[in-house]
Amino acid sequence: MNTIDIITKKRNGGVLTTEEIEYLINGYTAGDIPDYQMSSFLMAVYFKGMTKEETVTLTRVMRDSGDIVDLSDIKGIKVDKHSSGGVGDKTTLIVAPIAAACGVPIAKMSGRGLGFTGGTVDKLESIPGYKTSIEREDFVNQVNNKGIAVIGQTGHIAPADKKIYALRDVTATVENLSLITSSIMSKKLAAGSDAIVLDVKFGHGAFMKNVKDASRLASLMCEIGNASGKKTMAAITDMNQPLGCAVGNSNEVIEAIETLKGKGPKDITKLSIELAAMMIYAGEKADSLEEGRIFAKEAIKSGKALDKLRDLIEGQGGNPAVIDDYSLFPQCSNVVTYAAEEVGYVKSIDAMIVGLVSQHSGAGRERKEDDIDMGAGVFLRKKVGDKVAAGDVIFEIHTNKDNAESLIEEIKSAVVISKEPVRTQKLVRRYFI
Repeated sequence: MNTIDIITKKRNGGVLTTEEIEYLINGYTAGDIPDYQMSSFLMAVYFKGMTKEETVTLTRVMRDSGDIVDLSDIKGIKVDKHSSGGVGDKTTLIVAPIAAACGVPIAKMSGRGLGFTGGTVDKLESIPGYKTSIEREDFVNQVNNKGIAVIGQTGHIAPADKKIYALRDVTATVENLSLITSSIMSKKLAAGSDAIVLDVKFGHGAFMKNVKDASRLASLMCEIGNASGKKTMAAITDMNQPLGCAVGNSNEVIEAIETLKGKGPKDITKLSIELAAMMIYAGEKADSLEEGRIFAKEAIKSGKALDKLRDLIEGQGGNPAVIDDYSLFPQCSNVVTYAAEEVGYVKSIDAMIVGLVSQHSGAGRERKEDDIDMGAGVFLRKKVGDKVAAGDVIFEIHTNKDNAESLIEEIKSAVVISKEPVRTQKLVRRYFI
């Protein structure tokens, strides 16, 4: 079998066999196929696409390239949650404690952020002392005893995806249905949970730009997950403006805590309840999605979900005092604002621009090896549909860098003000249950 022949076949629109996909992915993972040839293959896939059968095979081969986690010694139906990436998306920090408070075992492995979307692991590491890497025995014991553990993904899960994703990120081949599906599902299927809830984003701040494309992605991922013996469901959610009001790391953890206290922004609260309800239903702790919603709301109201977050932080070496004292989080010395220049209503806020400004403030990475500033980021003081007067602050930027003025110039283009009142869109557009 020859690598060039496989690349040529896909470049010409051919359908690859199982053997050809195995040869290419296993060879690249082992280091026998160079980056430049895999880059050519990824670009061919980007333009020519893959059939559903090819995508299923690609996902399986990537899953089998490393360890398959065995969580059978954790009692109950383990439910995992994954977001396809968004600006201000801190839902894992909210829905995991809610679901755990309702009896769903949460044994979650999360990733770091790259680019303008933040990673759950980075956010958790803004909590003083929190360990995102613990021994497997401690991980299992914590889930069995406390109901929840969230750690960083190990390098042994789907190493093929780790290598291929890094290459996709620098070769402009990220936004492809089959490549996104295989990347997400190879890791989820290897991570050991019994059920998977997917939050598939669409809009300016997401890989999928519209509901139709997001639905195609969700449908394919659910089909692959269910066919692999994992109960898989998805929600299609709007990412045309940032989720919640905080974009960064420690500021997003604070907003998650506020949400669990019942004081979070309306949009992040609503989405978190929906996703938690899906997890509770998938974990068979509710007989319907509606019952799951009732349980999720009660977990917040009673304080049990906040208690689970406290258990999580304390169990992994973090300081639980942060829940009541936000000054313990990293802070920035430089705070600048951008205010409305006219009277009107916020018509739109471009999530991608806000995400990039957050990244440039120090809260995100341009390269995997970059350090991040846990205290940096953006606060939205207005959301789509809000009325503004001239001088009202729309964005607040926190940074320790000396580029504050350029950040203000950059973020100006993120907001559009309308003279007429603006009707807000539904946050959750579709379900795959």
